[in-house]
Amino acid sequence: MFLKRSHMKSAVSSILCAGALFSTLTVTNFAKAAQSDDPMLKAMQAELEREKTQLVLQDMQRPFFIEYRMDDINTYEAVANYGALVREEAGRQRLVRVTVRVGDYKLDSSTGRGDGSVQLAPTDNNPDALRYALWSATDEAYKNALRAYSAKEAALKRFQSTRSEQDFASAKPVVHITPLVKLDIDRDEWKKRIVEASGLYASDPEVKGFADHVQYSTSNVRGLAMNRYLVNTEGTSVRQGYTGYSAMISVGGQAADGMVLARDNGSTAADAKDLESGSAFRKRVVDDLKSLEALRNAPLVPAEDYHGPVLFSGDAASDVFTRLFVPNVEAERPELGTTARTAGAFNTSYKSRVLPELLSVTDDPLQTKFDGKALLGAYEVDDEGVPAQPVNIVVNGTLENYLIGREPIKDFPASNGHGRAAPAQAAHSRVGVLIVKSDKAVPAAELNKKLLAMAKDRGTDVYAVETMGGNEVTPRLLYRVHADGTHELVRGAAFDEVDTRSLRSDIVAVGNDPYVSNTLGVVPQTTIVPSLLFDDLGVKRATEEQQKLPYYAPPPLAK
Repeated sequence: MFLKRSHMKSAVSSILCAGALFSTLTVTNFAKAAQSDDPMLKAMQAELEREKTQLVLQDMQRPFFIEYRMDDINTYEAVANYGALVREEAGRQRLVRVTVRVGDYKLDSSTGRGDGSVQLAPTDNNPDALRYALWSATDEAYKNALRAYSAKEAALKRFQSTRSEQDFASAKPVVHITPLVKLDIDRDEWKKRIVEASGLYASDPEVKGFADHVQYSTSNVRGLAMNRYLVNTEGTSVRQGYTGYSAMISVGGQAADGMVLARDNGSTAADAKDLESGSAFRKRVVDDLKSLEALRNAPLVPAEDYHGPVLFSGDAASDVFTRLFVPNVEAERPELGTTARTAGAFNTSYKSRVLPELLSVTDDPLQTKFDGKALLGAYEVDDEGVPAQPVNIVVNGTLENYLIGREPIKDFPASNGHGRAAPAQAAHSRVGVLIVKSDKAVPAAELNKKLLAMAKDRGTDVYAVETMGGNEVTPRLLYRVHADGTHELVRGAAFDEVDTRSLRSDIVAVGNDPYVSNTLGVVPQTTIVPSLLFDDLGVKRATEEQQKLPYYAPPPLAK
């Protein structure tokens, strides 16, 4: 039902265009009208008021906080394989999530494992049915909270000392009502595009000669429109939404030695009109097929382990930051009984250097545009009803802040507007629009000159990685760069010990060519990262087993 994670990386060189900042959210005339006209929002508010007065079991604690969230999800997807449409489906679903907290802000019933209860909600705007679903979910959530609170009190007695920070941070009430969003994509046009794209391996004159080497060719287009409603007992009332679209291509095959090879990429945007044009999408597919064939014919990376300079394009660098940096600044509270600040690798790094001094990192969900296009990670109010705000995470290499929702950690008692939630799931600290920048950035040409100079000084070839692949920090398009400046594509490589220490100590130069990576997952986000030159990384031959080749050729193509 939900969209898989997908990426769009495009080179840009213009100055960042920040969206308008705001300090408080007020009830506008539109918000007043929308609140009075929206039957679902009215039903949520009415049932919440009823539960505030009636929800208590005899001799049990009364809840101090109740939150209702409803996710109204519209999806569309079409998939084509080998030049034919194989699936098309559209879906609509509403889910309500109820969170009930007993105790108080200092010590409450939360466990960090997604407290609350989830129910299906009506899609036909029936307020009575919605209130009944909310009532049922609230009753279950309250009983769960009572059990969790008792278990938590008992567990805390086993520890000599406990954390001093509160379990839950209070927040000022916010009213933020925006227009409802809807899917808006030319389905017939995009079906034609993905059908053509998935069959280009067999029809385009430029790549038809590679057809026998293509083992799969699939293309898809997806759309998501999410409208999210939120009310709580603090007085917050939010209705906001976002849309996201992606058009992807995936082609793969094997080298003569059995090595599995693939090219997977595409276009992702907040608005369907910002997806690639038909001609641009077609060119992407042809280029992918050419690079797949080039990978088939490329030599294996040398067997000797390499340690030295590696230049990452912005595309590759954004993947490195997404995997190694982002999870460690999204504050995650550790288990009971521990005194660590967070559960990530940066749990002891507050006010310490985690990147070179030439790098700074900001997360600014209020930045809505980059090079004239909408950013998927932008939002005004987070999924816990807290206004978004820019956060300087790293300043000149030093970790100054974590991204925080309403679950405090040591030295961070309040949310900075980064509590975000997947559909029907509890909110957690997540990035919005992450921007990596440097006041010592140099042009890409100068970065390449520096790489070649390092090769000459060391008397060895060096490496440049264009794209990454898979769920690990693994190069997909990796070039061996010779001292004369020529690039040779190699395959079968893996990075050796690329980790947070590499980010801290090995980056020696930064390009002025920021790339934007829009990611449409269960929680949309954007990362903007320039090319990065690492001084000393390990490159080695991967040890993956090679699969057997097909026993016979694919069926012949029609003339």
